[in-house]
Amino acid sequence: MRITDSGHTIRASYIGYITQAIVNNFTPLLFIFFRNSFGLTLDKITLVTTVNFAVQLIVDLISAKIIDKIGIRVSVTAAHIFAASGLVCLAVLPYSLPSPYVGIMISVVLYAIGGGLIEVLVSPIVEACPTEKKEAAMSLLHSFYCWGHLAVVLLSTLFFTFAGIENWRYLAFLWALIPALNCIYFAKVPLYPIAGGSSPMPMREIFSHKVFWVLMVLMVCAGASEQAMSQWASAFAESALNVSKSIGDIAGPCAFALFMGTARALYGKFSDRLPLRRVMISCAVLCICTYLLAALSPLPFFGLIGCAVCGFSVGIFWPGTFSTAALELPSAGTAMYAFMALAGDIGCSSGPTIVGFSADLSGGDLKVGLLTAVIFPVLIIIGVRLLHKFPKLAVKVVEQQSEGGEAHK
Repeated sequence: MRITDSGHTIRASYIGYITQAIVNNFTPLLFIFFRNSFGLTLDKITLVTTVNFAVQLIVDLISAKIIDKIGIRVSVTAAHIFAASGLVCLAVLPYSLPSPYVGIMISVVLYAIGGGLIEVLVSPIVEACPTEKKEAAMSLLHSFYCWGHLAVVLLSTLFFTFAGIENWRYLAFLWALIPALNCIYFAKVPLYPIAGGSSPMPMREIFSHKVFWVLMVLMVCAGASEQAMSQWASAFAESALNVSKSIGDIAGPCAFALFMGTARALYGKFSDRLPLRRVMISCAVLCICTYLLAALSPLPFFGLIGCAVCGFSVGIFWPGTFSTAALELPSAGTAMYAFMALAGDIGCSSGPTIVGFSADLSGGDLKVGLLTAVIFPVLIIIGVRLLHKFPKLAVKVVEQQSEGGEAHK
């Protein structure tokens, strides 16, 4: 029996973002356990995050043609099947295969395919729904990743505290239930045609604008600034700050997600009153301070504060860059946003990778690794200031589009 209310479509999409939060943030909570149980080095653990986001990036590249051929419903249900399968395999394969690391990697590839498809599909699915308050729905949709991240860390920490981290496989099965059930939900809800914008700017013209490449750099740095801390916060708190895993997870990645979600909610509510570029520069400066505080503070308490407040500082980078793109290149169409998603995934992969490899080169010192991540908010400051060199671009594009519309009439 099919459901006809589009509200169910939006709610299924919210759960889709929670699924993406699960596949991106559950495994990092187990990094230290994997290192101790399976004898993995930091560079191998780093590749878990690298492969996750690299696979999602590849899915972003090839999914458009695949989705057109097999349809939206099949694609979005398949995304949840991949996510659930990856989580189940994560609990099974490391103990079934001769190499636990190979088992982990196979699982990561499976759930990363699901995460990549969800990232591509869920936002346009919500945008296509016949709702009056699209901006509110989209703003809430993006915040659900943060709330999902928060739930993953908090509930997982409670499970590890009372059931023991050695029983983490049972929790993986429980998390797999969410994408499995949402797959059934998506099979029932109404899905509406995803239409592109009218008269989009050709790709060659998009590439010819310098502002586009600045926006791409901003997206790379937005993803890197966010995930460099998010992916390593649990391991950093446990190994570098020498606090217990329960305290480290709650005060580190859990607080990070809470602050990031709060920043995005505030931005969605007050964006019309805030000068976006000034806010992004201010947040980048705050981000630099939080990384320095986390890496250089001799006291664990201040290190944990740095991890938490970093979430607030990076919260606006991703949606802020998208909003800037809409203003600077208003007729670029969906192609530009697809490339921006790719750039964001490159940042999500490269940020944690650079931190992990830098830490490994320094003898496993994650504080040194986090210090290298300061380069990303620095580049955001430079990029936002470069945008001031293109103050008339958006006006010119709008005028050209208007003239084209008049000629067409």
